Amino acid sequence: MAEQANPFESLQEQIDDASEYVDADADVLERLKRPERVLETNLSVEMDDGSVEVFKAFRSQFNGDRGPYKGGIRYHPGVNRDEVKALSGWMVYKCAVVGIPYGGGKGGIVIDPDDYSENELERITRSFAKELRPFIGVDRDVPAPDVNTGQREMNWIKDTYETLENTTAPGVITGKAIESGGSAGRVEATGRSTVITAREAFDYLGEEIDGASVAVQGYGNAGWIAAKLIDELGANVVAVSDSSGAIYRGDGFDPRDVKDHKNETGSVSGYHGADEELSNEDLLTLDVDLLVPAALENAIDGDLAKDVDADVIVEAANGPLTPEADDVLAESDTYVFPDILANAGGVTVSYFEWVQNRQRFYWSEERVNEELEGIITTAFDDLTDAYEENDLPNFRTAAYVVAIDRVLDSYEESGNWP
Repeated sequence: MAEQANPFESLQEQIDDASEYVDADADVLERLKRPERVLETNLSVEMDDGSVEVFKAFRSQFNGDRGPYKGGIRYHPGVNRDEVKALSGWMVYKCAVVGIPYGGGKGGIVIDPDDYSENELERITRSFAKELRPFIGVDRDVPAPDVNTGQREMNWIKDTYETLENTTAPGVITGKAIESGGSAGRVEATGRSTVITAREAFDYLGEEIDGASVAVQGYGNAGWIAAKLIDELGANVVAVSDSSGAIYRGDGFDPRDVKDHKNETGSVSGYHGADEELSNEDLLTLDVDLLVPAALENAIDGDLAKDVDADVIVEAANGPLTPEADDVLAESDTYVFPDILANAGGVTVSYFEWVQNRQRFYWSEERVNEELEGIITTAFDDLTDAYEENDLPNFRTAAYVVAIDRVLDSYEESGNWP
């Protein structure tokens, strides 16, 4: 692949593309392209052997016009300032496109969590929570899990905040364990919204999802849940991958069996039912009806997009296609349904969790899934209406037009003062 695109520049280009179809002054639109503030901090943490390591960490708060900042915290060696700025921006427009009353936030620590013990990770997490304490809060900024973080880390952050503030505030963070104030249905939410989007996309395009061939790049939580749920709709999952590589079987896999293999061995590679093993790039260029990129950003750039042979792409990951890839795929009549709709299930059910925390009244999983279904299908209809009414070049631009209009409405209704 070519040199990795800068994700923050990709975000700004996506906003610029949509701005051509939005009725607003250039200076007002310009403020929608940059975060309001970015925290950059260095965490000095004692290791199990008594040594001290320093970890760089970030939190970006992008736009609060529609509500508290909202977005995950990731632990990954590739975390950097531009990445969290981009991801916090995508969160703004993701929340807006599905009508959730939040702004955008994102954070992360530059770390490979596999290199550290559980006790070390707890100290690192609590150290970060201590630095975040002045900036987060139920009505200020509400973090959540992301890459390499989950209920465990969210529980630690909640406990640290509540201890230091001498309060009970479960809504300060979402993605918690059920016993700590989490929501039923949260673990499956991102994969579920991806599959709802795929189902609606095939229906909109006049195609049958039953029997469709599917490739899923990334077999973490979002990818494997998407594979399982789309298999239940009758689709045929023929290829999946993780960081170790990809596996392919023409007759299709049982996604649950592949997940069991990954749980036992640590990777999808070596799965006994595969016809062959492929690279991640090979998977992305398979001739399939549906491709689901569910790993990290920039998975498909302009060069690789020329070899993509999928009919429909539904983005479970954040920013898996560069703007150059969008241009190539539009010319080849590949339909791309964007991340800010498809993977919005995570933030939507996080919103449900936040609401339940504030009410101290908790919903059944059935209700959570029904509410999620209604929000994603309504947002899909809004997107396709905008696409048709404005004669837009692709569905990503349509999603941004819907989202930017909503953010601008909130900004203009609030007025402006020094």
